Amino acid sequence: MGTSVRGEPRGFLPDLIDWLEAPLAGLRPAVGQAIRFEDYVLDGRYVLRAELPGVDPDKDVEITLAGGVLTIRAERQHEEKDEHRSEFRYGSLTRSIALPPGTDDRDVKAVYDRGILEVSVKLAEDKQEGRRILVGHTSGKPQKKD
Repeated sequence: MGTSVRGEPRGFLPDLIDWLEAPLAGLRPAVGQAIRFEDYVLDGRYVLRAELPGVDPDKDVEITLAGGVLTIRAERQHEEKDEHRSEFRYGSLTRSIALPPGTDDRDVKAVYDRGILEVSVKLAEDKQEGRRILVGHTSGKPQKKD
């Protein structure tokens, strides 16, 4: 834990908050940190909003869609320097989510604005309803086996 020029503890509270939000993060495989996100359906599109502050979407973000699974990968490098101290954060972030049935993987849009990546995928307009299966009846006589 570092201290600022005035002797105030720095870094303790953010570290504590990170630990409380993901206490077992150190036990995960080293494939990267998970990306926080929210998802919902709006105007016939499945929308996923991912929190990715401090990344350059042109260089640091990769979005893939295969087999009905949307994967977001990002590399973050952030450095702050002032006269008396410096601080940096870096690492890879990744998250995969299965898309709901009926998404159109040919109509995918992604927009990045102020640290939020928004990916939307069109949902099929004609939702296929389940169909009822009729059950046949036998004559009540035992069937002979050959």
